[in-house]
Amino acid sequence: MAAKRTTPVYLERGSRRTFACAVEWPGWCRVARGDDAALQALADYAPRYAPVVQRAGLVLAPLTVADLDVVETVAGTATTDFGAPDVASQADMRPLDARSSTRIVALLDAAWDELDDVAAHSPAALRKGPRGGGRDRDAMVAHVVNAERSYARKLGVYLTAAEWRDGGVVVMRERVRTALGRPSKGGPPVGRGWPPRYVARRMAWHVLDHAWEMEDRRS
Repeated sequence: MAAKRTTPVYLERGSRRTFACAVEWPGWCRVARGDDAALQALADYAPRYAPVVQRAGLVLAPLTVADLDVVETVAGTATTDFGAPDVASQADMRPLDARSSTRIVALLDAAWDELDDVAAHSPAALRKGPRGGGRDRDAMVAHVVNAERSYARKLGVYLTAAEWRDGGVVVMRERVRTALGRPSKGGPPVGRGWPPRYVARRMAWHVLDHAWEMEDRRS
């Protein structure tokens, strides 16, 4: 009898690229050309994601691609093909109880801590890509924060110009924690918003994608 697959995953399938995202693990989401390659990339990144899980006080058991169980597939967009996840899954629409909300906030916090740690140990100038491109350290961190301002609005989190000037990212992230920490029925909390689980997933993915890029380009 074949071993039971233990890690639920959904696929976001674009015309050229596919994202594989672990349903219960915000931030653990990788892209490649085709379903099989995306699943393999997700499995390959498990050792890099495990320290983030540990920061959150959780445990990710060692696994291989054979442990990944595709439970849902969603149609991607041009953004998917560009290289960013863009579609909430049905799994992201599930109700969010107190235990689940605490868990996703802990994992998002751990992703922020991971980026802070990588940035603290990286030079200001990062190695350029094969075509000479790529942001340097401070520009990359600023890019992550600016993206989060947009993502936060999908939860109904806004800062005035004065609040941003006086508190900035600290205030924004605290409000995001508060919004994600509220149990909910799972749907978007505001008009044209995103489900809280998806906000956590998208934010954590973006943070870790750049943390890992910075780590790869600092030497």
